[in-house]
Amino acid sequence: VRGLTGNVFSLVSGSRSSKTFKPKKNIPEGSHQYELLKHAEATLGSGNLRQAVMLPEGEDLNEWIAVNTVDFFNQINMLYGTITEFCTEASCPVMSAGPRYEYHWADGTNIKKPIKCSAPKYIDYLMTWVQDQLDDETLFPSKIGVPFPKNFMSVAKTILKRLFRVYAHIYHQHFDSVMRLQEEAHLNTSFKHFIFFVQEFNLIDRRELAPLQELIEKLGSKDR
Repeated sequence: VRGLTGNVFSLVSGSRSSKTFKPKKNIPEGSHQYELLKHAEATLGSGNLRQAVMLPEGEDLNEWIAVNTVDFFNQINMLYGTITEFCTEASCPVMSAGPRYEYHWADGTNIKKPIKCSAPKYIDYLMTWVQDQLDDETLFPSKIGVPFPKNFMSVAKTILKRLFRVYAHIYHQHFDSVMRLQEEAHLNTSFKHFIFFVQEFNLIDRRELAPLQELIEKLGSKDR
């Protein structure tokens, strides 16, 4: 992984950013969260992902999870952005991760009862919903001294659970396109980082990870 890890961030912030699916979410420069992001980038560059996801000494857990959640949103945004032309109403009439897993969309406010929809529609709903949460200063405060809400952890868990579904869909339905674009190293490194992060803080229920369980075990075994 060592050779790949350094590319993830340069790719996310670099020349391919025009291919993002949604506008990139920027962490304000000069803020403490920006410093945390820089710390995350530096430790990722070392190539040890297990170490890179650990809470830095003396830091606030909520803030660390917030910074990384924003970063994963940006990474997935970019990765999905590269394959949107292959993910269409015709190619993906349902949002699935292989034949055994199908997802129906509900956000609890605008759409209360889960609806069956195509993958591009579902991912549009999902990424718009995540974006709204990240932009909500009461949920994701960017100013120093503004406390995180009591329900922050449950919100972050829901966001990460849903972002996982985009990875699962890309791996199951579009991996051939990812290979053709020579993006598999970026996808694998990004996903491995994501999985190590959610495992470190126990953020996604094991049942939710089932569609990619074999891949998760394979990625984890290389680091033992």
